[in-house]
Amino acid sequence: MSIATRSLPRAIGAHAILLTYTAIALFPVILVIMNSFKSRAGIFGAPLTPPTPKTFDLIGYTTVIGQGDFIHYFQNSLVVTVGSLFFVLLFGAMAAFALSEYRFRGNTMMGLYLALGIMIPIRLATVAILQLMVASGLVNTLTALILVYTAQGLPLAVFILSEFMKQVSDDLKNAGRIDGLSEYTIFFRLVVPLVRPSMATVAVFTMIPIWNDLWFPLILAPSEETKTVTLGAQLFLGQFVTNWNAILAALSLAILPVLVLYVIFSRQLIRGITSGAVK
Repeated sequence: MSIATRSLPRAIGAHAILLTYTAIALFPVILVIMNSFKSRAGIFGAPLTPPTPKTFDLIGYTTVIGQGDFIHYFQNSLVVTVGSLFFVLLFGAMAAFALSEYRFRGNTMMGLYLALGIMIPIRLATVAILQLMVASGLVNTLTALILVYTAQGLPLAVFILSEFMKQVSDDLKNAGRIDGLSEYTIFFRLVVPLVRPSMATVAVFTMIPIWNDLWFPLILAPSEETKTVTLGAQLFLGQFVTNWNAILAALSLAILPVLVLYVIFSRQLIRGITSGAVK
């Protein structure tokens, strides 16, 4: 029996496991989107079936757009997420470059200190963060959320990017220094383009917790002007009556940015994951 013949059952088994996992992971998302196009009776009567001409209804989307001020919440979430991602990638890449390129006293301890941020949840410091934001006058501002999410995402960004930056050729960087390039030019023009797959990986892993977070928007920015998508969806939750059409429609619309980000960065994300696995 040839090697190709022996490996065929293994390949089939591996693909079967991956397809099963994919179906399990996508089932809740498909269920939410599918039921967002149904009437209330269709949601409770046949939740596992696609919309039919009898159950199809856009009342959830009209309610969200018309009554929930969803566009404003969406803009707030977009500003917070994009702003946080920008600072996480910028400061994380700069810190990773410094830790991987320069050797100084406390280099290893600094890396371990930043790694602790991955293991210790930032929510444990919620009281201290709230006191700091109150003293700074940043409560009910998007700036407060951007600062918190930047601090939350930096440890993982530094940890991932520093490992990739260590793989960048020293000869390339030294050649740039011989040509008279400054360290900032070497960083932005030589190093950053080579670690774009890892930056895409960091962006995806950082964006999802920020976009889906309910904890800090509820504590730091609960006002009507600063509500995010996840916090705005709570408007349709009631003690006695819950507007499930609007909730499912809001969640379906909230999924769109994550899907768009994945479509844009999917190739870079896969390259970053696979190259990290090989290394």
